Amino acid sequence: MKVRRFTARRLVIELILFLLVLVVAIPFYMIVIDSFKNQREAAQFGLGFPTVVQISNYVDVLQSGGILVGYMNSVIVAGFSLALVSMCAALAAFSIQRNGTRLTNAIYYIFVVGLVIPVAIVPTIRLMMSLHVHNTYVGMILFYSAVLLPFAVFLLTGYLKTLPRELDESAGLDGCRPIHVFWAIILPLMQPALVTACLLTIMTIWNDFLGPFYLLSDSSKWTVTVTVFAYIGKFNTNWGSVFADITIVILPILILYFLLQRYIVEGMTAGALKG
Repeated sequence: MKVRRFTARRLVIELILFLLVLVVAIPFYMIVIDSFKNQREAAQFGLGFPTVVQISNYVDVLQSGGILVGYMNSVIVAGFSLALVSMCAALAAFSIQRNGTRLTNAIYYIFVVGLVIPVAIVPTIRLMMSLHVHNTYVGMILFYSAVLLPFAVFLLTGYLKTLPRELDESAGLDGCRPIHVFWAIILPLMQPALVTACLLTIMTIWNDFLGPFYLLSDSSKWTVTVTVFAYIGKFNTNWGSVFADITIVILPILILYFLLQRYIVEGMTAGALKG
């Protein structure tokens, strides 16, 4: 009887997971398939294969959609934000977890509060204008760094709890200073959690629409998500071209996710195994 209950429960769970996969996979499949259809077939939003494959949809997007400029802007903003978030989060998590003083604990809880406080666009714009970084790459990099740093610190601090302090003590007996311990020992061991934080940071920045839409008025600095919105907003009724634009935007992040998903699982679950 126990075996039957376990089997039935497992089948139900697998069925639920399969249905959840369909919820995500079917819209993505429709977008990719319809991106190769002509204007009439794409407007039907069907799941069937195109009668004639329309590569011209992708050609039109690359020539007139402004997506190449959007790609460059997204790479600049995401790249520098990623470097700033990962380095600051790693150093902050190491100091918070290893020191454990009242000051570092208070700083940690400030970061935790930053996880739940919503972003206020109007005060952010006023602050950027006061600092003369509004409508600039620097302003967007600082904005994303401030928004995404709390989660990265929270994730890395939890992961560091799984690394024994004996590593630090042994290195200290050998004459290593704390900064050397961090660079030579702790940082390489933080790879799973650090890759997870980096990937989630890139995905958030790449897929974000509201940030650049409200904080960048210069269209030459728009990221890829805003270029999709602008492309659709030109009274474009060719859904084949629109779906081609969306496919080009999400494909890099999708490939990156599948290549590094193993690290995401390790980084997200390692802290929960501390016991």
